[in-house]
Amino acid sequence: MHWDGWTSMDIQWYPGHMTKTKRMLITQMKLIDVVVELLDARVPLSSKNPDIDNLAKDKRRVLVLNKSDLADPNITAQWKEYFSQLGFFVLPMTAVNNDKKKGGVNNLAKTLHDLMRSKTEQQKQRGRKNMTIRAMIVGIPNVGKSTFINQLSGRSSTTVADRPGVTRGRQWINVGNEFDLMDTPGVLWPKFEDPKVGLHLACTGAVSDNVLDKITLAEHLIAILLDVKPKALEIRYKIQKSDSDTPSEILNNIGTARGFKMKGGVIDLERAATVLLDEFRGGKLGQITLERP
Repeated sequence: MHWDGWTSMDIQWYPGHMTKTKRMLITQMKLIDVVVELLDARVPLSSKNPDIDNLAKDKRRVLVLNKSDLADPNITAQWKEYFSQLGFFVLPMTAVNNDKKKGGVNNLAKTLHDLMRSKTEQQKQRGRKNMTIRAMIVGIPNVGKSTFINQLSGRSSTTVADRPGVTRGRQWINVGNEFDLMDTPGVLWPKFEDPKVGLHLACTGAVSDNVLDKITLAEHLIAILLDVKPKALEIRYKIQKSDSDTPSEILNNIGTARGFKMKGGVIDLERAATVLLDEFRGGKLGQITLERP
């Protein structure tokens, strides 16, 4: 298959459990003080579920730009400014399963306290000294919610896996005496109005690879990279390319450079596509953001 523009791949991904999750979010929202939405810092707008803005319109809101270590820090700063101007509290962060990067989590705790200060002061005046802040953690599949909650709570309290849709049911996690966190399954929305949104989410792994043609997806990723980080492919794969090279030709060159040959010397494009997608998602092509404010 050849890359022939954005509309060649109409990605729709809305399994039945996501409908159930949305219903659950609606019923549980009344219990919540703050909604913390995790976005992928590489695709902040594409990874922001428009349904959440409607469901949480009466709640205090925090946006976490997660996986910020994989994104271009200059563009992350632009996204922080963009969302701040829309009235969100914004925290760039990298959730990891160790204690090396606790700064972001500590910043979140402080932000939640600041957001809830007026309410906690009211409760104190009424004689209730220790008010527990209830925060709902939401986000699309594979944005790192479980790892984020594990880091916040200081223990492995949820199931973590590097594939979409592992967290199935609602879970409450207590963090000290200060916070109760409600974890929710990752949820997408029924239709991507802009085909670029579906492609961005597919490139970062938010949509299962099982429902996509990997070669076409890899060619789309190459087309985006040629625009946002044109030297990344040459540096990583030691290939030479000209301005006239198509994404299909570049994918073939990557396969050639890596020695991915099948019988008869034909390049194994499937293998080249898999490696490209895996290495982009793992940050091996550098700190790259696919969209700008």
